Amino acid sequence: MTTPQGRPHIFLVMTDQQRFDTIRETGASWMHTPTLDRLAREGVVFDNCFVNAPSCVPSRAALFSGVEPHCSGVLRNGQSWQRTWVPAMAEAGYHCVSVGKMHTIPYDADAGFHERFVVENKDRFYEGRWFADELDKAIAAHKLEKPSRAGYRTLPDYRDRLGAVDWTLPRHLHPDVFVAETARWWLSTRPRPDRLFMQIGLPGPHPPYDPTPDEVARYEAMEDLPLPEVTEDELASLPAYLKEKRRHDVEVDHDAVAWKLEPTEAELRRLRAHYYANVTMIDDEVGKLIATLEESGYLENSVIIFMSDHGDALGDHGLSQKWSMYEPVTKVPAIVWAPGRCAPRRLDGLCQLFDFGPTILDLAGAKQPVPCHAQSLLRALKGEPWEGRDFVVCEQAGDVSMTGARLVSMIRDDRWKAVFIEGAEDGQLFDLATDPEERRNLWSDPDHAEELRRLRDEFAAWRTRTMLEAMDLFADAR
Repeated sequence: MTTPQGRPHIFLVMTDQQRFDTIRETGASWMHTPTLDRLAREGVVFDNCFVNAPSCVPSRAALFSGVEPHCSGVLRNGQSWQRTWVPAMAEAGYHCVSVGKMHTIPYDADAGFHERFVVENKDRFYEGRWFADELDKAIAAHKLEKPSRAGYRTLPDYRDRLGAVDWTLPRHLHPDVFVAETARWWLSTRPRPDRLFMQIGLPGPHPPYDPTPDEVARYEAMEDLPLPEVTEDELASLPAYLKEKRRHDVEVDHDAVAWKLEPTEAELRRLRAHYYANVTMIDDEVGKLIATLEESGYLENSVIIFMSDHGDALGDHGLSQKWSMYEPVTKVPAIVWAPGRCAPRRLDGLCQLFDFGPTILDLAGAKQPVPCHAQSLLRALKGEPWEGRDFVVCEQAGDVSMTGARLVSMIRDDRWKAVFIEGAEDGQLFDLATDPEERRNLWSDPDHAEELRRLRDEFAAWRTRTMLEAMDLFADAR
């Protein structure tokens, strides 16, 4: 293949709530992900990419602005945001299209795109419950009823399912299939622009965990399916806000997930089988997308970036979903695949999810936003020396499932991780070199007080520095 010339078409494929350990090629031996395996083998893999926030809205707001959550003020779900760097792509000559989930608030904000085909959360029970997205309209046109929490609650074993349900409508109406097919429809029917930036937001594997039954069967039959192992000592060492979260998640079924304090092995197996099956469905759709790009003439000069906005605990540490600072929630898959443009490479340096914003802008020859806390990864894509960040930071303000804390912040370097809870005396400290599964909380261990002090000072300096860098943004707002 000849080396592509000029600025590429750029496709940002973003899943929702996908753990880092869900791709066979990067270590998840139980997964069936042939397409993502190919991207990982032939692309640039960032093995230590961490989100800026462990929930949808603040994570995506950071990615599309380049501004840290505490500076933008977007620190939890439901907060209004629509300012992005996408207009800079348009100014650089790109036609900008968004298909699927962006999770702007309001949902249908243009966010700088020329065209948007909005498909939002699968189960919008409260916030925006009357908003009709493209999938809602398609299901209504088929004279069918969209699966939702209201219907799932009628299942006799609803509270035992932990959010794992089967998709019962036609496969083409499944949220992930529908979004991918809409993107392929656009690519196959629209005149090809000189330069295209397309964001494709796949709603899964965010709960409800709702793959088709045929995909679930593959994983239900596996004997080596990894299941969480949680001890009483680990549960006892959780900070108070996570103990409160466990209690809250039992009482309130967020996203159709009714949690249990002591789920059975069979229940956890079903949960994980459904989750992994949804990832396999996504993998299949990404494969079809690549085929369409090739058929329509885009692929020969394209960059595909695959990522997720955050992960999912799936029962690890006794927890459900997101909103914690453990690795399965804060570390996400991140792959850049550009045939003929980027040589295969796996990198273990630390990066943040929003670093892909200035990277996309650099690839497009577009202006960088001001201010911008994110750092371009272009050198890494070019094969040049790249060591990554000294540390990464993650923040989350009180959200619907965080009734026990107003603000939780994490700082992590290549060995140590500290989690600070605003107004609380407890927190978390992990030595990732000796305890990679984060089971031993060293917060109160006097032998590690110096490491905790160092991380606290580093965090305070980072927060001050980024606030000062963002003063230009505040001045513009005035």
